Amino acid sequence: MKQESQLAKLGLFDAKVPRYTSYPTAPHFAGGVGPDTFSSWIEQIPAGGSISLYLHVPFCRRLCWFCACRTQGTQSDESVRAYSEVLLAELQMLRDRLAPGVTLSRLHWGGGTPTLMPADMMKRLADAVFDVVPMGEGAEFSVEIDPNEIDAPRMDALVGAGMNRASIGVQDFDPQIQKIIGREQSYEITKAAVDMIRERGVASLNADILYGLPHQTPAKIANSVQQLLSLGPDRVALYGYAHVPWMARRQTMIPSDHLPTPQERLKLFEVARDLFVADGYDEIGIDHFALPTDGLSIAQKNGKLRRNFQGYTDDLAEALVGLGASSISRFPQGYAQNASATSKHTGAIREGQFSTARGHVFSAEDKLRGRMIEALMSDFEIKTDELVRDFGAKPHELAQMFSTCVDKFGDMVEMTTEGLRIPVKGRPLTRMIARHFDVYDMSASSHSSAI
Repeated sequence: MKQESQLAKLGLFDAKVPRYTSYPTAPHFAGGVGPDTFSSWIEQIPAGGSISLYLHVPFCRRLCWFCACRTQGTQSDESVRAYSEVLLAELQMLRDRLAPGVTLSRLHWGGGTPTLMPADMMKRLADAVFDVVPMGEGAEFSVEIDPNEIDAPRMDALVGAGMNRASIGVQDFDPQIQKIIGREQSYEITKAAVDMIRERGVASLNADILYGLPHQTPAKIANSVQQLLSLGPDRVALYGYAHVPWMARRQTMIPSDHLPTPQERLKLFEVARDLFVADGYDEIGIDHFALPTDGLSIAQKNGKLRRNFQGYTDDLAEALVGLGASSISRFPQGYAQNASATSKHTGAIREGQFSTARGHVFSAEDKLRGRMIEALMSDFEIKTDELVRDFGAKPHELAQMFSTCVDKFGDMVEMTTEGLRIPVKGRPLTRMIARHFDVYDMSASSHSSAI
């Protein structure tokens, strides 16, 4: 109780802060980064280098009310096929600008619902990707799979194309909660999809589950987690539901008066976390769990855990190229985001031009502070020597920044001989502590609850 009181005093239950999957966060992107800049950054990727590639498929057969992603509903395969032709054209534009010998470190198909695509389209798209940029040694090809929108032919196409990591969204298995959030997906349907994945030899399985949903109780989330554990995922993301109906209008369908309080959200998280840890999963950062054999656990132990728009990652490629409507790319020089509207993105590609609509060019301070925030989010520790070596930071200035952080958060952070660390008791405050090192105006955007 004393711990919760101290967390409350520091504002954990009231604060609205970013998830920090980027720095600066996407709401701070602006004009000035357009198609020419995007093309130039691609051309600067060194020959023989490695990149990650993200393909966004914005279509869903049905729109889940809890989701705040850039998606649109469709009942027709024709719109999906037309969009796939745009992705194929975009891939060819990428090929024209890539230096020779570039290979893939990671390939991820997200959405939306990538498994909405028919099997023949999946194969054609995968073939086109690998014709432009082949898989490198130890590369991963992951796909977000909707258990309600998958069958044997489509699964065969994905595995045949080289998918070696699958990702499924669970959210919650309770039928009442599923109905309220507009995502009805039984345990049996989910298990059937997992069985198809495992039977075809896909070794790695990711799963997402949410806490903070309406009518969720400790008993209900415990039951959902235990059902999920029975499916044996290698990696789990335990995300806090962000209720932002002013940004995602579909969330107005979810009754806000049945959402748990911030204090109840913390309890829900703790119940789920304890079950994952008790089942042998390593705790990764603030909201991921992984088996000791999974790449995330290995990266964390080796000090190589990173954070990007998909959450935590063990991918060390310096460039992440996003294709498709609303996709965000990250280069050593900055961020670039495609037009969010599918129609605008499609129009630009059909005219032979990338649809880059906004972005951000990194300053030296952005790079330094971005790494500080990433280090806190990933390792709960900032190391002075690393920042001096990689960014030319001045030790006395870092020490002053760390000191003001301790002044604000007390014993929830600690200055050490190596830098600054967050002890276990302070980790619920990690996003708030990271916010301390963010110099951008928070009022420029909307953020989710700190827990």
